[in-house]
Amino acid sequence: MAACLAALAAWPGGATADDYPSRSIKLVIPYSAGAAGDQIGRPWADKVTPLLGQVHVENIGGAGGAIGSAAVAQSAPDGYSLLLGNGSTQVTIPLSSAQPAYDAVRDFRAIYRLITSTLAFAVHPSLPVKDLRELAAFAKANPGGLTYGTPGVGTGNHLVGEMFRQQSGLAADLVHVPYRGMGPATSDLVSGQINSVIAVVSSQILQLHFAGKLRLIAVTSDRRLSGAPEVPTVAESGMPGLRYAGWFGLFAPRATPDAVVERIAAATRAAMADPQLQESYRSQGLEPDIDSGPDKFQRLVEDELVRLTPIVKSIGLKRD
Repeated sequence: MAACLAALAAWPGGATADDYPSRSIKLVIPYSAGAAGDQIGRPWADKVTPLLGQVHVENIGGAGGAIGSAAVAQSAPDGYSLLLGNGSTQVTIPLSSAQPAYDAVRDFRAIYRLITSTLAFAVHPSLPVKDLRELAAFAKANPGGLTYGTPGVGTGNHLVGEMFRQQSGLAADLVHVPYRGMGPATSDLVSGQINSVIAVVSSQILQLHFAGKLRLIAVTSDRRLSGAPEVPTVAESGMPGLRYAGWFGLFAPRATPDAVVERIAAATRAAMADPQLQESYRSQGLEPDIDSGPDKFQRLVEDELVRLTPIVKSIGLKRD
């Protein structure tokens, strides 16, 4: 922690940031409590509080993350309302919405990417499938019988599901069930209300996999998970087109002053250098980003918008 404090003290802050923060900072996690967002945002909030000031977390779930994201976009641009955004909230939701509640570039500015992640296809243990090929075959043999849950329409999870539908030649054979967050979707999978999910890999998902309460059959990363090396990648499953890298990071309303954004980024960079925080993320199958920043992260978001626009259009992904 001493090294973190030293790193923060070295930040060349301007006068605008001298009084910031003078009160508690709110981090909005746009998903229900207990989902992957909590396992990313809450450890960051705990670690950065001694460096930046008190940070409290508020879960505002719904619409795949759009409700909480819109709330931050409409907040005062003073650095006291931050968003834990991801590829869904900042890229696929704006691209797939006929009337988006916010614009990822016009309404937000990136601060720091915290982690990169992977998605996983998980099924109920009763489903007689071991890989993606068998999952597609089951769907074709049981029209309407394969249901997959995601945190909402237009999320990255949903995008991957629609890519799976397209590349497997499935039509009405695959039924999407959107939830207010991954927590309730996972609960319904375990209880048998749905028979599959596409979820961000998290400690909860891994624990349920090892406990036999769900079964992971593929991950969207280029490499197998170190924490579950028995699970093949989508490329190994014959569907390399399903590769998808997720991420979570910090965002502020667009007009937030540069000095405030840099102060948050500096505190975050110092916190992310802590081996304990890094290990807390890696133990969940997440990779911490120790070399991010506002400009670098902003470019990534804008590049993703360019890259995914034709994909979203080609599969006809629509939220409303």
